Amino acid sequence: MTQKRGPELVRGMGRWDLIALIINLIIGAGIFGLPSKVFHLAGSYSILAYVGCSILMGLIMLCFAEVSSRFSSTGGPYLYALRAFGPFIGYEVGWLMWLTRITAFAAVCNLLVTYISFFWPAATSSTWRPLIITGIVVTLTLINLIGVRRSAVVNNFFAIGKLIPLVLFIVIGLFFIDPQNISFESSPSYNSLSNAMLILVFAFTGFEISTINAGEVKNPRRNFPFSMLIVLVFVVIIYILIQVICIGTLPELAESERPLVDAANLFAGPLGALVITIGAVLSMTGSLNATMLGCTRLPFALAEQKQAPEILQMTHPKFKTPWLSILISATAILVVSLTYSFMTAVTMNVIIKLITYGIICISLPALRKKKDIKPARYKLRGGIIVAVLAFIICIWLLSHSTINEILQLVVAISVGVVLYKTSGLKKM
Repeated sequence: MTQKRGPELVRGMGRWDLIALIINLIIGAGIFGLPSKVFHLAGSYSILAYVGCSILMGLIMLCFAEVSSRFSSTGGPYLYALRAFGPFIGYEVGWLMWLTRITAFAAVCNLLVTYISFFWPAATSSTWRPLIITGIVVTLTLINLIGVRRSAVVNNFFAIGKLIPLVLFIVIGLFFIDPQNISFESSPSYNSLSNAMLILVFAFTGFEISTINAGEVKNPRRNFPFSMLIVLVFVVIIYILIQVICIGTLPELAESERPLVDAANLFAGPLGALVITIGAVLSMTGSLNATMLGCTRLPFALAEQKQAPEILQMTHPKFKTPWLSILISATAILVVSLTYSFMTAVTMNVIIKLITYGIICISLPALRKKKDIKPARYKLRGGIIVAVLAFIICIWLLSHSTINEILQLVVAISVGVVLYKTSGLKKM
């Protein structure tokens, strides 16, 4: 393979490609499994948990909208933290994001194999499972290697493919809601409601990964704020309607492992369950492709900022993709995917994401004070108040973490510290 150094990425993603990418990143595996988990914790008040989480994510996305409108290079939250707080914080954010993307891919990939077993029971066997996972990783790696435009086309296909079944679920399910199933007589405890919100963060997150690909997006400083805010409104409406329908049509919601499939089976029969299962497979595959697109660019971004070996900046002379960064990330993804399960990664991802979100929120006022940063194309009214409020809510949610989860977080951060201290690379 011919090698070429230098960050010569192609800006092959337009505004609607970006919207499809963000939809794929947010609407993934979470919405197909979490409605029952949050209902178990909060009952019908889980609808309010969705509203509360929507408000939090709205505040965070507003902060991202302003901060992202200052940058047009690859890196996303890593680059924002680097410019706002210096090389160490930036490096840690980049390391943790790369780590969570790998584990998130592994979790969703394993859940995807479980859904494939709906059509082919042998898929989860010890023989076929590793072969299917390997096939998925290799296929998505090749798509990412041959160009961002092709990856964007695949993204668009999966975004449409996942939305059609969800829209059908909502349109049909609304006619079968039993109002008696939606009861607010027994209110949940404070801890149950806050834990429900903490879990729901997983279903609303992922949008931040799209900002990593700013170097391959047309007019990113304008398109990111527009795309994130449009998708936020759309996702909030979809999620709340899905939860209402699940509560109103599925009496055994709290015990369901596949709530949308079980609900569809009740009001639309086996055909409805089949359609939702196909939608889940498309949804998870789309999320995996979008995750791969963001994850594989992080090593490139670190190298571009002199915080990783320069060789990771190599781009393919024909496809203009960071092929070495892609291959290294894909190898790590394959190894972890063969050893991890879905639930292993969910809570840990949420905790690390909340830390990342908190850092980016407080970077908003920090970047406003810097004179060597481009002015924001989108300036948030009351931005400092919004940023502080979002940061406080992130800390509040993090306070509900268990000791075991905190220990895992400390280990992850410590590994990042060791890598930073021993790399011998430029500390800027």
